[in-house]
Amino acid sequence: MTRQHISSLNILGLLGITSVLLMGVIVQFALGELPCPLCLLQRIGFSVVMFGFMLNVIYGPQQRHYGVILLAALFGAATSLRQISLHVIPGTPGYGSSILGYHYYTWAFIIFAMTILGVAVLLALWNKAWNAEAGAPHQTTLSGLGRFACLAAIGVVLLNVGLTFVECGPYQCPDNPVSYWLMD
Repeated sequence: MTRQHISSLNILGLLGITSVLLMGVIVQFALGELPCPLCLLQRIGFSVVMFGFMLNVIYGPQQRHYGVILLAALFGAATSLRQISLHVIPGTPGYGSSILGYHYYTWAFIIFAMTILGVAVLLALWNKAWNAEAGAPHQTTLSGLGRFACLAAIGVVLLNVGLTFVECGPYQCPDNPVSYWLMD
């Protein structure tokens, strides 16, 4: 597998995680469900995973960038697993509606786990040729798709930051939000 193939996989990873974060916003508006504090922490985890992929897209694949992705995915998996454990007791309602039978936080855990597995496999396949290529200067010109992926990721993160402020304001977010702070 060449460095170009790895770069393409990073662009796909960036687009995939960006679409997951965008789906959270779409569900928030389409179903009128405000994210709880644990949901917001999971969105932070997705944002940092996107940052790690973006580093790879801009500066070329590097092991330390994958370290950022792994740490963020572990953080996100821990927060989503915490939320799953709050609703696993029989008779305890889940938070929000379900998508294909799973709540958003369960999907978040699955996606974080798949991210961890995918990056771990990629790092296990890391070979000496990539290290030699990593020492070579990386082209800083982004492909059209790479540029689009980076701009989309930045836009979705900024959208989430803005929506979090509209929901919570400068205060701690409520455990079970029912309205937007800025719209009350």
